[in-house]
Amino acid sequence: MIRAGLIAVPLVLAGCAGVQDQIARDAARQAVRPVLAERFPGVPLEPASDCVITYATGAEIAQLALAATQPVVHPTTTALVVEIATRPETLRCLATDGLAPFLT
Repeated sequence: MIRAGLIAVPLVLAGCAGVQDQIARDAARQAVRPVLAERFPGVPLEPASDCVITYATGAEIAQLALAATQPVVHPTTTALVVEIATRPETLRCLATDGLAPFLT
């Protein structure tokens, strides 16, 4: 019985980590969207923000999630979003997943 409990604890904690990661990603999207709208007018915000979040590091997601709690977009947030959005892998994502459905 104790052994089963010891096995279950890491599984529960892993589930919590997944929920926390999703919460952070959702919050980060809130910081990304206004920057994309301002810096890349006309880009579809949902798929574009998904691409940016997909190719952000864990530390960048945490920084963006924290930025989402601020009442205005700080220049460092704008710079971070632009940096992530212009990475080759993010640009590929935008070309295939972010913009492609709107170009057909």
